[in-house]
Amino acid sequence: MRAQFVLSEIGVGLRRNLTMTIAVVVSVALSLALAGASLLVRDQVNSMKGYWYDKVEVSIYFCTKADARNSPQCDKGAATEQQIADIKTQLDKMDSVVQTSTFENSTEAYKHWKEMNPDNPLISVLGPDAIPQSWRVKLKDPTKYDVIQSAFAGKPGVKSVEDQRKILENLFGLLNGLQTAAFVIMVLMLFVALLLIVNTVRVSAFSRRRETGIMRLVGASNFYVQMPFIAEAAFSALLGAVMASGLLLGGHFFVQNWLAERVQFIHFIGLSSVLAVIPLLVVVGMGMAGIAAFFTLRKYLKV
Repeated sequence: MRAQFVLSEIGVGLRRNLTMTIAVVVSVALSLALAGASLLVRDQVNSMKGYWYDKVEVSIYFCTKADARNSPQCDKGAATEQQIADIKTQLDKMDSVVQTSTFENSTEAYKHWKEMNPDNPLISVLGPDAIPQSWRVKLKDPTKYDVIQSAFAGKPGVKSVEDQRKILENLFGLLNGLQTAAFVIMVLMLFVALLLIVNTVRVSAFSRRRETGIMRLVGASNFYVQMPFIAEAAFSALLGAVMASGLLLGGHFFVQNWLAERVQFIHFIGLSSVLAVIPLLVVVGMGMAGIAAFFTLRKYLKV
């Protein structure tokens, strides 16, 4: 098959159905951009989990004098030095689970609390004695929080056992929700793009029914007749994939050059993740368009 003929037929089809072609390109671009964004959000969540879960700690908080009036588990008053030491002894015996354990006294805890809450009006009222002492435990496997919880919750002098991972779960839940929303919208947009591709191919085949009839009469094969239409749809999808890739790259540079400077506690994925997604978008876009055009022509192209 002569490439010049195919290219000329693609040009004819694009000119005759310019508005529908633009609609196909835009729909494919948006759907593929959402597909790529969904994949990147998944990679971002996995990257953040791997980054932050290695840094989270389990905190074993001890009773203070103020807790004796408010917390039933602290009815015997503030934790004693012996109770704090007993917890340390038990932590040392759990070396298969515990990686490190660091003690934070009330003075250090109060200092950190003030640094994190500089505008809190309670600073002038509360003193170091109001902030509980704690053991900060780093686990070898962050998912083993339940082992620490069951071992120390309710122990004499222990007020509570808290896992920092619970705070992160809310953030990861939000990101997973965004990923699901992007996936649902992507499916709807792909469906719309498929409908536009089918209608565009139908209109293009109808507008060139005389040419295809003549080609058939002179002995052209079905593949030879159908190839320009399939190539036209694939080319439109390629343009859409290029636009989608541009949107993803633009979003990446926005995140790296603006958002990352303002949200420094998030470890954002790099350019390599975006570049790894782009070839997939091109293959999916062109493959979807080519297959849709092929089956549409089998039904509607009468030669």
